[in-house]
Amino acid sequence: MDITVDKVEHYIQMLGEMSLAFGVKFLLAVVVYLVGNFIIKRIVKLVELALDKKKVDSTLHSFLISILTTLLKAIQIIVFASMIGIQTASLIAVLGAAGLAVGLALQGSLANFAGGVLILLFRPFKNGDAIKAQGYVGSVEEIQIFNTILKTFDNQRIIIPNGLLSNGCVTNINVNGTRRVDMTFGIGYDDDIAKAKEVLRSLIEADERVLKDQAVDIWVGEHGDSSVNIFVRPWAKSEDFWGIYFDMMEKVKIAFDKEGISIPYPQRDVHVHQVEK
Repeated sequence: MDITVDKVEHYIQMLGEMSLAFGVKFLLAVVVYLVGNFIIKRIVKLVELALDKKKVDSTLHSFLISILTTLLKAIQIIVFASMIGIQTASLIAVLGAAGLAVGLALQGSLANFAGGVLILLFRPFKNGDAIKAQGYVGSVEEIQIFNTILKTFDNQRIIIPNGLLSNGCVTNINVNGTRRVDMTFGIGYDDDIAKAKEVLRSLIEADERVLKDQAVDIWVGEHGDSSVNIFVRPWAKSEDFWGIYFDMMEKVKIAFDKEGISIPYPQRDVHVHQVEK
């Protein structure tokens, strides 16, 4: 009977010591967890201020904050579990394997996600910019995490994966605010080149949309098969580009007809030889 009592007292003592040791570990882990919450909030706040200072896009801003918070919380939980005696090595290995499997399964989506982050971070274009990419030309309507949405000038909606945009060539048409309007007008070989250039220059100078602080280049560019081609290169604001281009097509035809300057078109002379039998 005495031996049984001694064993019980021994087990009770061991249980008390283990409870005390675990209690100390648990309390210390709780303290570390609470301190971790404070540190995480401070880190997230500092990152938010840095992103606001850099004027990062709101979509990317919220996404990066979410990712950072989740990552820091995961580290905090792993540290807490380790401090109370839970083996975390196997848990981390399982999570790593699961992450690798998901990454392989979603590598296309991850490439688009990475491309979206790069676009939102480095901003090669922004909402409202007219761009040319992947064979399409249009205005950027929305930049999402996985896709960029374009609206073409004939009001079509084009969805382009960000992976293609971040790894391909993109032309930002109106990023600089001004554009050169490249036009070519052909005249006949028998027409007066000086007179044609004078007519073209007067039409360009009369257009108020043409920028007056930029030189207008007008020169003979090439000798075509049936015409002498004159290149006209005025500068204008990006939003006036097509207006000037189409107006000049009409005005030049009317002015050339009035001045007796021909606009030739491709033609062939066919000579028929009669063979005597």
